[in-house]
Amino acid sequence: MEKNFHGNLSYELLWLSIGLLPLLLIALLLPLSPHDYWWYLRLGHDVLQQGQVPSIDTYSFTNAGQSVMNQPWLSAVIFWIAYNDGGLNLTFLLRAICIGVAYGFLWVWMREMRASARLASILVIVAGLASSNNWAFRPQMFAYPLFSMSLFVLWKWENEGKPVEIERRTASRQKSNLPWLLWTLPLIAWLWANLHESFLLLFVLEGAALVFGRGNRKELILVTVASFLATLITPYDIFLWLSLIRSYIANPTWDISSEFLPPTNTGWQMNIFFMWMLLIVPLASFSKKRLSLLEWIWLLGTLWMAVSGIRYVVWGIFMLVGFSAYLLSDWDILWLNRPHQAGKTVGNYIVAGVILLVPFIALPGLRARMNIQSSPPISPDTPVAATVWLSQHPELPGPLWSDLVFSSYLIFALPSRAVWIDTRFGMVYTPTEFERYTVVANAEPGWQGVLDQSNINLLMLSVSGEPLLVESLASEQVWCKVYSDPVAIIYTRLQLGQSCP
Repeated sequence: MEKNFHGNLSYELLWLSIGLLPLLLIALLLPLSPHDYWWYLRLGHDVLQQGQVPSIDTYSFTNAGQSVMNQPWLSAVIFWIAYNDGGLNLTFLLRAICIGVAYGFLWVWMREMRASARLASILVIVAGLASSNNWAFRPQMFAYPLFSMSLFVLWKWENEGKPVEIERRTASRQKSNLPWLLWTLPLIAWLWANLHESFLLLFVLEGAALVFGRGNRKELILVTVASFLATLITPYDIFLWLSLIRSYIANPTWDISSEFLPPTNTGWQMNIFFMWMLLIVPLASFSKKRLSLLEWIWLLGTLWMAVSGIRYVVWGIFMLVGFSAYLLSDWDILWLNRPHQAGKTVGNYIVAGVILLVPFIALPGLRARMNIQSSPPISPDTPVAATVWLSQHPELPGPLWSDLVFSSYLIFALPSRAVWIDTRFGMVYTPTEFERYTVVANAEPGWQGVLDQSNINLLMLSVSGEPLLVESLASEQVWCKVYSDPVAIIYTRLQLGQSCP
């Protein structure tokens, strides 16, 4: 950051810390949901224990022995190391770091587009609020900083040395830096390909840049080829690409998981997103600034993804925040970024440091030690007590049928009992298997027959997730309730001539 454009570096860090403050607090306070995270812990443990990525499913009895591709194995290892070495404190700190780096890069990107430090901080806060419902503990969390880094690098490539608008030529432009930045993309590609399947987004960005961009295509072609070769340095080499392409063409999970369904304008977070998306067009019309063709392709492409599936909304928000900053930069200079006193350098550094440290009071261990009243770090709908009870009763006959979300926690906390189905859609289970699960979970006609076909002798139900099944079992004489708490209910099948105590 050069002084003639970005001003005093300490002042920059002060406003960056202000922008990240609420985001870090949210990242440290959002509870850990039981959906995917726990089975990733088990996978990370198994990878390190076995010295290789498991290729055969051992977590379920319905698909035991079948081949499985654990593409996000590196995410699982990182999750396990954090949990094993630092418990929930290090686990939550890991999420805060990912969020801080991802949105911090967005802030720097906005400053490169001549948005003021104040405007960049305001937009970062709005973007964080709108997308925080996508901050669950899962491998996609590691993709956020990689996406924002890739976007920043490719935007620099698009605008480096191009005499389009004088405002575009940021004072930090140095041609000698661009090749170095571009060649970080293959490293990002390698990390991303081992962390989460969304690494395909990098090639969407690069491909669009090659077709619609204004930068040096020869160099970007070399970088794109190197990025592709880097993605082959995984346990699956070229088969990773073949598997992902096949799964995306078949779309096996789009009708199963709600996160692949189009978003609706419900809830304040989605209200922000839809309003922002609608305002970007008039903003672009009235602004004196103009987006390049590539920037429009990036923006409209990610917004199309966002309206196609809930889990893609975050990518659209990343694009919205950057280009909104650019389009607002003229008005920003007139109304928001009025003359200011940067203050003393040392004082700014101290205040920025304090602001960045304050959120870490929300770490689970510190909260408990300081008796701060807040939501528990682990989501209350996690069947912790029921799983402990079940582990103390190994004599109860299986196999076990459990709530879909509960299964993820059981895979980690009770590995001695394989599950019937869990959240690994597209990796292990077919749509047919999920349909059979919904028949049981919703107590649809034939639900008892599905359990009989799988020889199920043990049930762990979610009180909130399977109310119809809970109601149906209350009148079934073949099932006996042996455990109950506000979160979970456990039933065991009565054998012939056996009665429920």
